[in-house]
Amino acid sequence: MKGARATLAKRRADVAAMFDGVAARYDLVNDVLTGGLDRGWRRAVLEAVAPRPGERILDLAAGTGTSSKPFADAGALVVPADLSLGMLQVGKQRQPALAFVNADALALPFADDAFDAVTISFGLRNVEDTSAALAELHRVTRPGGRVVICEFSTPVFPPLRWAYHRVALKALPLVARLTSSNPVAYEYLAESILAWPAQPVLADAMAAAGWGRVAWKNLSGGIVALHKGLA
Repeated sequence: MKGARATLAKRRADVAAMFDGVAARYDLVNDVLTGGLDRGWRRAVLEAVAPRPGERILDLAAGTGTSSKPFADAGALVVPADLSLGMLQVGKQRQPALAFVNADALALPFADDAFDAVTISFGLRNVEDTSAALAELHRVTRPGGRVVICEFSTPVFPPLRWAYHRVALKALPLVARLTSSNPVAYEYLAESILAWPAQPVLADAMAAAGWGRVAWKNLSGGIVALHKGLA
């Protein structure tokens, strides 16, 4: 048991350190690597969460807070949380009005039923225990509250799936070497995308963690999927 805990702790530390190393240019590199598609994905998350003034929203894996600011602009009380201190430091410099919190997705430092909505974009894939993270998100969401998960997924059109897996993801580390201070992190990114389960499998995991009315919407042909559910 102690050995397993030590392994998980090291894994978390490694992931945090990896994102610490790309924090300064993270948003720019994402924009370059996705050809600007990430902006549309963030808008889709905002529409799915549908923040209302006064609502408490947890934005997990918020990074530098780029995804969190629109929630605050809508009048919600948003909590941007991330495991990477480097990301949080850059975020606080860029978004000083946001209350950033250092948080582990497997042991969130929040009370039960604390939030009206929880969301995580491109971060669930980096957590070593997906089911436990989904359960933690459910724990901190009030009954009737909502979850929105945006994550890389499986393209539904076979030619697009082939081109994405065989061409785009293989080129990702090469492009990252031109734009990122830590291209190794983007080699991990490509590997983790290929290993991530398809849309129905994630939906089943959400249901098993207690989320109801689970549904998903494909973005960019399924390169990204937006999963929703109710607590």
